Amino acid sequence: MELLQQLKKHSPVVALVFIYLVADMVLTYKEIYVFNLLPLVLLVIYLAIARMDLAYFLVVACTPLSIQLLEYFPSTPLDFAIPTEPLLFGMMLLLLYRSVQLGWFNRSILNHPVTYAVFFNLFWLVLVSVTSTMPLVSFKFVLARVWFITVYYLLAIMVFRNTANIRVFVLSYTLPMLIVIGYALTRLMHYGLFDKKAAHFVMNPFFRDHTSYGAILAMLFFAVGGLVINKKRDLLFQLMVWGTWVVITLALVLSYTRAAWISVVVSFGVLMLVLLKVKLRYVLLIGLAGIIFLTGQRIAIIHKMEKNRQVSSASLGEHVKSISNITTDESNLERLNRWNAAFRMIRERPLFGWGPGTYMFQYAPYQHAAEKTGISTDFGDMGNAHSEYIGPMVESGIPGFLSFVVICLLSLVTGFRVYEKLTDKRLRQMVLFLLLGYITYLVHGTLNNYLDTDKASALFWGFTAVFVSLDLSLKKLDTQH
Repeated sequence: MELLQQLKKHSPVVALVFIYLVADMVLTYKEIYVFNLLPLVLLVIYLAIARMDLAYFLVVACTPLSIQLLEYFPSTPLDFAIPTEPLLFGMMLLLLYRSVQLGWFNRSILNHPVTYAVFFNLFWLVLVSVTSTMPLVSFKFVLARVWFITVYYLLAIMVFRNTANIRVFVLSYTLPMLIVIGYALTRLMHYGLFDKKAAHFVMNPFFRDHTSYGAILAMLFFAVGGLVINKKRDLLFQLMVWGTWVVITLALVLSYTRAAWISVVVSFGVLMLVLLKVKLRYVLLIGLAGIIFLTGQRIAIIHKMEKNRQVSSASLGEHVKSISNITTDESNLERLNRWNAAFRMIRERPLFGWGPGTYMFQYAPYQHAAEKTGISTDFGDMGNAHSEYIGPMVESGIPGFLSFVVICLLSLVTGFRVYEKLTDKRLRQMVLFLLLGYITYLVHGTLNNYLDTDKASALFWGFTAVFVSLDLSLKKLDTQH
């Protein structure tokens, strides 16, 4: 009787739940799964109101498992990641409300040099969206960038004021990523563990291609490595972390992503310089000297590369050798085709660019027949400019490109400054390994670009948020003393 009285008392809620269950079962039977997301949406709304830190971790955990809407509805005019981007949009609105109405936001975050650089980049993207050749595409692109930065960067800075949350952040992304890795490796075993062609698509629908998958694995290779070297944890936790790191390493090797492999090697080089206590300014000077040298020797290097006939292969050794083949390797040749088209576009619109997100729709006429490959396309369905630096230069002009480079450099300087000043050994090691993971993306970005996706943005802006949050904490301690 008491149960019946309670049900009667809450009859409107019971009726809504019943209607939802019936509607969900009917839609699921018809293979329409949108209603399945409602409990998750309600949970995030509740957490966003009660505990925004938990809501942040939940969104981060959803990110590796997100799927583009086009995967379910190929005819839709909109394409966004579900469930993450709707959740990010809602959290962005709530965060803005709390900041404006309740004064909830910490002003020191807004006054940090990295945040200034981020806001200038956003301002410039909005400006060039007005002059864009496709304004609707550009404003959609910028809106997505806004909610990525609002949640993955600004909110994350506040979450990381509790330094224990940095490890929670890494685990929140990594554990669901293990599901994706398990799914990809299981499918790969069906084709053959060293089947290079299958390695290009077995991570679908969670990742569109193996290069974005490899980029994330490279970042996690070092991020989880930061947990591995932490020997003060209990034995069971250490065994779990070691096992996770081994799985990530195996997945990275079997991703056949050459750019990711290069980025890991470069980060190991940076690690050696750090262990040798080489100052950051010298590291930057060495990097600048290397860029100048390679630029000066570009003709000799191209001649050398033209003699390399090794195409990408299932053999790991041969696949590595194919990295510098610009004569017969279609993947490399197509990348050069995209870059050459991009530079022609830059010469035509160097200041404001063509508009954020527009390269794939505009580059076709700028391809030369002699540079096209068997995988070239005129329909904007095979990716973008394949560079995190050339792409922004085409779409937002030289100022847009420079503003992004400034964000990267300021983030590196901030991260290394934090690493030098921290006295907590475990936290110091974690920052160093996040820096190495961050560097893998900067290196990988020379050959591919993914910051228009939630998967790369969560880690890229999350790592940046760690550096800024710790820098603000150290500055606060300095002023108190």
